[in-house]
Amino acid sequence: MKFKLLLAFSFWMLLVTLSCNRDDITFDSPSQSLSFSKDTVFCDTVYHQIRSETYAVKVYNNEDKDVMIPRIHLEKGATSLYKINVDGKPGYDFQNVPLRKKDSLYIFVEIAPEASGPEAIAEDKIIFTSPAGQQHVTLFSVVQDAEFFIETPTNPNVITNHTTWTNDKAKIIYGNLTINPNVTLDIQPGTKVYFHKNSGMKVSSGASLNINGALNNEVVIRGDRNDPKYDTIPKNWNSIKMEANSTLNMNYARLFGGTRGFEMKQTNATITNSFIHTFFEFGIYAVNSTVNASNLVMNNCGESCIGIFKGGNHSYVHSTIANYSETMNSFNRLSLFATNEWKNESGQTELGALHLNMQNSIFYSDRDNAVNFEPTPNQLFNFLIQNCLLKYSNTSDAGFQFDHMDVVQSFKNEDPQFVNYFAAHLNVRVKATSPARNKGNIAVAGTVPFDIVNVSRTSNPTLGAYQ
Repeated sequence: MKFKLLLAFSFWMLLVTLSCNRDDITFDSPSQSLSFSKDTVFCDTVYHQIRSETYAVKVYNNEDKDVMIPRIHLEKGATSLYKINVDGKPGYDFQNVPLRKKDSLYIFVEIAPEASGPEAIAEDKIIFTSPAGQQHVTLFSVVQDAEFFIETPTNPNVITNHTTWTNDKAKIIYGNLTINPNVTLDIQPGTKVYFHKNSGMKVSSGASLNINGALNNEVVIRGDRNDPKYDTIPKNWNSIKMEANSTLNMNYARLFGGTRGFEMKQTNATITNSFIHTFFEFGIYAVNSTVNASNLVMNNCGESCIGIFKGGNHSYVHSTIANYSETMNSFNRLSLFATNEWKNESGQTELGALHLNMQNSIFYSDRDNAVNFEPTPNQLFNFLIQNCLLKYSNTSDAGFQFDHMDVVQSFKNEDPQFVNYFAAHLNVRVKATSPARNKGNIAVAGTVPFDIVNVSRTSNPTLGAYQ
């Protein structure tokens, strides 16, 4: 019994000692400046009344003593669009914040703004006040007004009448948005269309999607996370599905960051002056479709930038179809894949005839072959490769012979000398010393007389989308 009492007394004394030691800690005023993990927090572009993701700033005490920071507060106080959490406590003004020597604390930042116009800048500062002086961390974000299209059990999220989207508000799509049969959606220059995770669009049979961007005023179609890191990450949204007998017209647009870009089935598509990049599978997945593309730039797609199935009619003129990836290097990463076959939803194989023209273009990647043909016996598989620069290894992998009669005045395995082909920069202009310079067919160039940035190419045309 005495031993138990002695043990209990000893434990109680230990608790008292520890408690006294904690209470005895003294915090001095800082005599040196604090340091921070970053001096500016660039928040994701945010939309009207939608909370951003949370960002973290670490505050470091580099002194050999415990300090008490007299005040940490938002410069705009309670009126700020930002919310902060200091060491686990939410608010906008904090007094006497302790920070142990050689230690750090977290400040978490987010924003859920009210938009006052189509696009504005939200800026504030986290102010740190101490005898060592006043310091701050800048908070910065772009705020956009937005119009929401949300699919729910009671709202099928359908466009039922001819509709025009303008750039006054960003369009944010949750779930699937459907354009009804025989209905047209026109998207005007400068409009931004954002898809939430696992969201997409369906263009029904007979419907039309007209994406009408302009030089220096593109239509942007992407996922709804705008942090720069998401610019080079696929699978942020699903795809735009073009049903049988639908129509696509796209000019000066940038489409990126999903699982597939366009899924076309018996679609008639015209694509000009546009960028399609960073898709987990295909940028263009076309089944028995007609696609006419010029001044098209593609890159960074897991399976292939262009996938042609069940034949169809395809023309790619003065296009740069590169495929390089730092994140999908285990995938096929072709520039173009074409076959007469396609397996339908029931698993049955369907066949179709192919007519394919590739002219004055670059098809390149960091794989051995950028182009892969898989013709089906007894099916029409016509192709013309004219004045193109290709990455080409051998017949067995590429599916065609480079000295075939339909490969005309083309070049293989000569480095195009892109300025920067990775998607983070996506500058696939070619350098002055590129073998693609002045190698285009004049007559073909005359059908697309201006390049993607409106430079004339009617003399000495360069292969690809840029003169």
